Amino acid sequence: MSINKDQVEGRLKEAAGKVQETAGKAVGNTKQQIKGTLNKVTGAAQATYGDVKSDLNDADRQEQKHSR
Repeated sequence: MSINKDQVEGRLKEAAGKVQETAGKAVGNTKQQIKGTLNKVTGAAQATYGDVKSDLNDADRQEQKHSR
C-alpha cells in the first residue's frame, strides 16, 4: 500500500482540527470549536479520498502484474 499526499495532508488537517476543537472547548470559544470541527471533518474526508485513491492504484498495479 502506497501513501499519497491526500492521505498525509488529510490526517494532518484532521489532527490539527481536533486540537483546535479541543482548545476552543477548553476556553469556551464556540467559533474556534466549530472551526476545529470543520477542519477535522474536512481532513478526514481528504484522508479517506487519499485511501481510496491509493487502493485503486494498488488494484491497478496488481491487475497489470497479473496480466503480464
